[in-house]
Amino acid sequence: MYYNNILETIGNTPLVKLNKVTAGVEATVLAKVETVNPGNSIKDRMALKMVEDAEKDGRLKPGGTIIEGTSGNTGMGLAIAAIVKGYKCIFTTTDKQSQEKIDALKAFGADVIVCPTNVEPEDPRSYYSVAARLNREIENSFYPNQYDNPSNAQAHYETTGPEIWEQTEGKINHLVVGVGTGGTISGTARFLKEKNPAIKIWGIDTYGSVFKKYKETGEFDKNEIYPYVTEGIGEDFLPKNVAFDLIDQFEKVTDKDAALMTREIVRKEGIWVGNSGGSAIAGLVQLKDNFKKGEIVVVIFHDHGTRYLAKIFNDDWMRSKGFIDKKGMTASDVVASGNNGKLITVNGDTSIKDALNLIIENDISQLPVMQDNRIVGSVSEDLVFSHILKNPDGLTTPVNKIMQEALPFVDSSTPLDVLAGMVTSDNHAVLVKDFKRDQTFIITRYDVVQALAS
Repeated sequence: MYYNNILETIGNTPLVKLNKVTAGVEATVLAKVETVNPGNSIKDRMALKMVEDAEKDGRLKPGGTIIEGTSGNTGMGLAIAAIVKGYKCIFTTTDKQSQEKIDALKAFGADVIVCPTNVEPEDPRSYYSVAARLNREIENSFYPNQYDNPSNAQAHYETTGPEIWEQTEGKINHLVVGVGTGGTISGTARFLKEKNPAIKIWGIDTYGSVFKKYKETGEFDKNEIYPYVTEGIGEDFLPKNVAFDLIDQFEKVTDKDAALMTREIVRKEGIWVGNSGGSAIAGLVQLKDNFKKGEIVVVIFHDHGTRYLAKIFNDDWMRSKGFIDKKGMTASDVVASGNNGKLITVNGDTSIKDALNLIIENDISQLPVMQDNRIVGSVSEDLVFSHILKNPDGLTTPVNKIMQEALPFVDSSTPLDVLAGMVTSDNHAVLVKDFKRDQTFIITRYDVVQALAS
């Protein structure tokens, strides 16, 4: 027996019992290992479905160009389908994505445009907006828009859900899935709940994403949006493919916990998974009290670890983010010692004069700049003084006209020596986010020097 082309090998992925990384979880935990798909991710399923549905209804015509915003995996699935079916591909992605993902897309003949991460989705520079614009400008092009395309979730309703039901002989009690576009969890959940409404669906979210609070309150809260490094899950908007009514609960996982667990899965189970797989298991472990002995929990391993060689599996990168545990003080210790200033912010339309008064009155050197309850930039004491000296009549200028990039966020467990390397002459401070307590602190160069000298 042989397959007529590589697309016929998509799906029918194995279900593998986890034995070590889920120690302490009383239920049986089974991983749906999607890394064996030809594009090494679960996204192959929905990519092919979106292409085939578009061919059927005429949105994608012979010789056409597929244009999509992607974190890498959907692009890979689309690129493979395009090669077999004879289409061209242009992908937009963010500068947060690993270089391996970008290089892999190029290896399959796609053009890749890298866009900034920290802009609003509607910003013309965002990878969503750039993809939509190219679709309008390029004749005979197809924009799948995986976030809102119903074929995304339908692919998992038709394949992933039935496979899990059959592989567990209908005995599955819980499904744990990292949520990004929402297609995987929503399509799979719809099938499984039709079979057994008692099955619990757990969505794994990341700190910096809006999903959890929206599910719990119905409120889209921009205060929930922070920069984060976890790839593949979480969003700062609400994709239409996220069926909140099918998801019983969301659980948030920190960047650090996700990264460390990703490495643990490889070392303890021998399954080379990517960042979203680490998030899913970290979230599952956090939720362990909800899983009883005799129950079956299925978790999705979305993609392969080779996409993260320069990040998760690179010690220098992990150390630069403060994810590798080290002895000594951490950012949390600096905060607890009182060697940091109270976080004071200004709105973007605050005048330079008022910002200067805040700096003087509070004896601080840095002011994060807010817009719509989000930190979007920063102004320093030196920057304000320099502007006033050059423009004596510019005291009424709003700070958003002179602000610099937003100060970087770090986890409260970041080692002090990593902090010391992050506060430089170009970057005078960092924001320390204790995501679990939802508190933010600022640590300046002076604070780090004090801590090192103490």
